[in-house]
Amino acid sequence: MNIFPLSPLIRLTLLTFYVALTLPLPFLAEATDAPVPSSWLWVALGLGFVVVYGFLSERVIVDEEQIQVTYPRWVRGVWRRGWMLRWSEIQDLKMRTTGQGGLVYYFTTHHQERAYLLPMRVLGFARLVRIVQEKTGIDTQDIRPLAQPWMYLMLLGCAVLLLVMDGLTILTALG
Repeated sequence: MNIFPLSPLIRLTLLTFYVALTLPLPFLAEATDAPVPSSWLWVALGLGFVVVYGFLSERVIVDEEQIQVTYPRWVRGVWRRGWMLRWSEIQDLKMRTTGQGGLVYYFTTHHQERAYLLPMRVLGFARLVRIVQEKTGIDTQDIRPLAQPWMYLMLLGCAVLLLVMDGLTILTALG
């Protein structure tokens, strides 16, 4: 059995962006006498962080029989259930373009009921793709991750800069 968690770089980047984009809101609400109390915003932002963290706790489990995308029990019970496909059910990997021009791949089955997105943000993506090729016989040599690590490093840098600006904004709101 192999377990592929979401890349820590991707998780850190997206959580940092969440914090950077929302942290100033309660301070600004207080400074501007907004109709929404800042205490409500703190609660909402805390709940939002839990939701974002839950979505970012996806992991892929592969074994001799199947590939499965799953989430922790507390996430499955509320938001996302994940999916499971037996290797024998997989017919092909179909390429689709995203709205931003990237490429994603979907597993199709012999039943053609629905398509299942190949998880591309996992740690060890190249190894996952090799396992998919080994188990299904589908040629995966042209499959690349949707985003390269350097892209997430740049986004993380932008999120950190945004946090610095947040600090200045908060100091201004408090002063």
